[in-house]
Amino acid sequence: MSTIINLVQGSAEWQEHRRTHRNASETPIVLGVSPWATPYQLWQQKLGLVKPPVNAAMLRGSEQEPAARAAYERQTGLVMKPLVLVDGEYSASLDGYTLAGDRIVEIKCPRQGRESSLWQSVQARCLPAHYQWQVQHQLMVTKADIADVFVFDGAEGVVFPVAPDPSTWPRIWAAWDEFAAFVATKSPPPLAKGDVCERSDPAWAAAAAAYLEAKRAADTVSKTLDEVKATLVALADHTSVSGGGVTVTRFWKSGVVEYKKIPELALVDFELYRGAPREETRITAA
Repeated sequence: MSTIINLVQGSAEWQEHRRTHRNASETPIVLGVSPWATPYQLWQQKLGLVKPPVNAAMLRGSEQEPAARAAYERQTGLVMKPLVLVDGEYSASLDGYTLAGDRIVEIKCPRQGRESSLWQSVQARCLPAHYQWQVQHQLMVTKADIADVFVFDGAEGVVFPVAPDPSTWPRIWAAWDEFAAFVATKSPPPLAKGDVCERSDPAWAAAAAAYLEAKRAADTVSKTLDEVKATLVALADHTSVSGGGVTVTRFWKSGVVEYKKIPELALVDFELYRGAPREETRITAA
């Protein structure tokens, strides 16, 4: 059973609500089909490590939404109210919802209007997959009979109706459950192609070449150091042997406590005691 949440979309309270819920616009991200964001980027947002991005397209959509909703109402004769609904952990911030709760509208305001690929796709009766998943999430939360995707060109728009498809909802649940585990454990999901920025500019190329050269030299020194260390250890026939400015000492060290083998700790949730995530850097040589 879905519940209406009294939140102003775009407010600080709404942003915090989104951070702690499974939102319709984020479902394409956790499914790995979003053209704009990756699971890793969303993971950072959910943990509060970065703020959700606000770009020109988003600002345009927010600015044009009231006019687009009015155009949709004129075209369909329906009265739509923007609302935030939740069903458990799942949330949907709707651009419009009928009083009867039987129909919702998702408004898109592409910058290129009728020249946009979205307008042309809808005209051809085809909706991109990432929007299909967003709308199915909305239908799952609201249990509405139909969702209209309304693509607005600044003056008027075209409607693409989407019917509920409950057979797709288990995939949404599974993807969110997997993603939620990464958030709960503060362990990042695997990086996707969108998380990698390829560079070939002179400054990067020079720094990369210098690193590779230094790493090769360091690897050679490290290998030599391991070899001469092994020779010294083999020659040390006493607890402590000293000479030539070098001392080799043999000693015993206590083993690591294997906490998982302690029965009293079996029910302890160690995640409650985990510190905040920290950023680390890893350099990989191809």
